[in-house]
Parts: sequence; C-alpha cells; structure tokens
Amino acid sequence: MHIEPYSKGCGAVVSNIDLAHVSADEAQELKKLLAEYGVLFFRAQQLSESAHIDLANALGEIVHNKFFKPVPKFPSIAEVRKEAKQEMNIGGGWHTDHSYDVEPALGSILVARELPSNGGNTRFAHLGRACAGLSVGFRKMLSQLTAVHSNEHIYGPNGFYSQTDLAEVLSGSSEVGSATHPVIIRHPVSGAEVLYVNPGHVLGIEGWNKAEASALLEYLYQFVDQADYTCSFNWEPGSIAIWDNRMTWHFADNDYQGERRLMHRITLAGEPLEAMEL
Repeated sequence: MHIEPYSKGCGAVVSNIDLAHVSADEAQELKKLLAEYGVLFFRAQQLSESAHIDLANALGEIVHNKFFKPVPKFPSIAEVRKEAKQEMNIGGGWHTDHSYDVEPALGSILVARELPSNGGNTRFAHLGRACAGLSVGFRKMLSQLTAVHSNEHIYGPNGFYSQTDLAEVLSGSSEVGSATHPVIIRHPVSGAEVLYVNPGHVLGIEGWNKAEASALLEYLYQFVDQADYTCSFNWEPGSIAIWDNRMTWHFADNDYQGERRLMHRITLAGEPLEAMEL
C-alpha cells in the first residue's frame, strides 16, 4: 500500500490496494491507518455489493442501520440516496454516526454508486488533531465532563427529518434513543485524546444548564471547523471512503440540486468509550 496525506487537516489517500481482495495483513494495516488519519480515501476501485460486505467483515462486525433503507437483496448495506426531485439530503450538517448509541459505531465504509455532475463532496474533521490544538488546561476541564447524545430530535416522530421531503424515509422511528459519553475519550486503538462531541447529536452537558452547555459546545464546534482539522473529499466513480467515527465528523454537501446521488454505506460495530484521564 502507498499512503499519502490527503490534506493538512485530515485524511489519507491509500493506493496500490484492491479493496475487493483485502488480505488479513492489509486489513490490520487499514485499521491502524484509520486510527491515525481518521478517514481513508480510495480511488478507481471496483467493489460489488458482495465485495463491500466482505471488506466490512474483514475490518469488523457489521451493524444494520435502523433508519436508512437497505439495498435490495443486501440488508446490511444502507442506501444514502437523494433523488433529483428532493431538496434535502442526508447528513447535510456536521455529525458523527451513531454517537447516540451506548456502544458507538467504529466506523463506516461509503461507496460511490451514482454521482451528480458537480458537487456532492463530503467534508471530514479530525477530532484527535483538534483536541490536541486545545490548551492543556482547557482539555483537563473538558476531561471531567460528560455529554448527552440523542437521535430523537432528528429521526423521531417530531424530529428534523419529519419536516423535510425525506420524511417518509427518515422520520417517525420508534427506535430512537440516547446515550452519554465522555467529552474527551481515549481512542480504543491508538490511545489518543479525542474530542467526542458533535453538532448533530449532542443535546447538552450533564450538570450544566442549556445556556452554559450551548456556549461551550458552540466554541468547540467553531474551533474544530477550520482548515487545520478539516478536509473536503471530491467523489469520483470508483471512490470509496472509510472513516473512524470515534475520531471524525463528516458533512455531506448539498450543492447539486436537480441531480441524483446514491451511495452505499456499511457501518461497523464499536465498543463502549472510556474517558481520557488527564
């Protein structure tokens, strides 16, 4: 494999590998690279639905998504679809997948299937590097805090998607829920400090009132969203992205109105997250 940093902010491009035929040694190396770079990008891959599933099994255990429609005949693959007639897209804001679960997802494997003629990039942010950019004293304070994560305000009967043209697909689920996680976690693979809050799913800080929590969280969100910690990936036919949900945010740009975009996503199971003691 050849590894080249994608940008100053985050990510790496991995070449000289065929994701349809990954060896055990290659799978282990990909796991280590994920823990370092947060997100790995691949070009010019030929990955069938069956090969997509094989790759996921090589990297971890598959989690079936509770909210997205599955690919016909492949229930472990979720469709991330926007039709040409739809205005709202899925994931059009900074978030971390499955942070609302007691055991948040390890990561995701996203395969480009149908792309618009222009636009449709996905932005990523590296929360390990962002955490390291905070002062020692501030990190020590954050390490004592616990955040409340939820998905009800997004996928619930009265959630965000219920007011959009994705309502029939992504709202009203009875499987919504919440969880609490340390604001700074110890990464399960690398042991690094990682800031683990995100704009999409965090509702507040335990023991803080709404105004206090909102002020702190808004500062952190603005701090992360800068060039030193982010990148934007331009999809091409054959492109694949694999990211570590414990280390990153992502944001699907919605700048291709009137065109169709279809991606296939598999989510990998994670584990409980532990606080980083500072």
